[in-house]
Amino acid sequence: MTDRAGGHDDPPAEVLAEAAAAFGLLASTARLHLMWALSQGESDVTHLADRVGGALPAVSQHLAKLKLAGLVRSRREGRRQIYYIDDPDVVTLVRVMVGQLTARTRHSPAPLRATGG
Repeated sequence: MTDRAGGHDDPPAEVLAEAAAAFGLLASTARLHLMWALSQGESDVTHLADRVGGALPAVSQHLAKLKLAGLVRSRREGRRQIYYIDDPDVVTLVRVMVGQLTARTRHSPAPLRATGG
């Protein structure tokens, strides 16, 4: 690790790779919408599918990927599987990013463009 200005060390390559994989999962509009919904509170797959307008099997697959990456957790309540985000930092990240972009959109209708890199 290299010491940088401001006293912050660069994270190890493994941490950067894990972060990139997590951000890659959030690059999907459907998965980001699910994360946004779950940042508002826990829910079962049926309600999530209704909320995000997705087919139940597709939403289940997205949730499985998010769960595998450790971004989402679940617990059983009777026959229902309840999904939630138990990391307050992940909730904050999703709320801040989506909230900031929503605010920008209201002030400037020009869409953000992806840049190469």
